[in-house]
Amino acid sequence: MTNTTTTAKTGDTVSVHYRGTLDDGTEFDSSYDREPLTFTIGDGKLLKGFETAVTGMTKGDTTTISLTEDDAYGAHDPERTANIERSVFPDDLNLDEGATVPLMAPNGQPVMATVTETTETEVTFDVNHPLAGKNINFSIELLSISEPTA
Repeated sequence: MTNTTTTAKTGDTVSVHYRGTLDDGTEFDSSYDREPLTFTIGDGKLLKGFETAVTGMTKGDTTTISLTEDDAYGAHDPERTANIERSVFPDDLNLDEGATVPLMAPNGQPVMATVTETTETEVTFDVNHPLAGKNINFSIELLSISEPTA
């Protein structure tokens, strides 16, 4: 049941619009040009600070939060690289330095990696999250709250 006077709490499914920016104002993501983001508070699928910010909001509320790199995607680790034989990639794939390429992590999860170096036989990728090492900001607008059914 959706109730406009209810405050969002753990276990509720909420829909939000958000805009994510870096400290210099660069926008890295926004839901305003697509469907709102719907998630269940406490399921751990989003950054903890994002879920914490939504907790306690009521429908129609807006808030702005700032997360340090430690609360967001962690520090950039120069050791998080992968060297992969060039021959495993299709010939038409852009492997120029700076290109972003989808790879598969050892756990089977897809990761976006950035080409940092190429040779005739090998490609080196930075496999840090693209926002690692950055402080990030979100403006969040709570659109709806659905309480779990008993």
